[in-house]
Amino acid sequence: MSLSIRNQIPGTVTAITSGEVMATVRVRATGGQDITAAVTREAVESLGLAEGSAVRVLAKSTEVSLATGTVDGLSIRNQLPGTVTSVATGNAMASVKVAVEGAELTAAITRDAVDALKLETGSPVVALIKSTEVALASA
Repeated sequence: MSLSIRNQIPGTVTAITSGEVMATVRVRATGGQDITAAVTREAVESLGLAEGSAVRVLAKSTEVSLATGTVDGLSIRNQLPGTVTSVATGNAMASVKVAVEGAELTAAITRDAVDALKLETGSPVVALIKSTEVALASA
């Protein structure tokens, strides 16, 4: 199956916490980062997820935010440090590629944000992804 989602990070399920309807799934990415996904309990069951399951973490580029440093006091669980590898700007929007340990992420952000954060190749950043915006695919 081909997907338009550019951000696909391989990993292994390390923990699942199930509720009545939703579950949180912690994944250890191949680069060593822990990524949390909030998915339905039904998805956990239909994918056959368990500790040790191989998965792909999926996040649309429009759901990836960037910060110039770590952010404390924030509910976003997934904060992945990395380095900008390229910036492609248009009149209104920009595509920023970020190398994180073991993977590359793409963030679709406004050109104003690129300018305000002074993002350029080599800039250190933290990619932020809400756990509710992370999807999982069985590997």
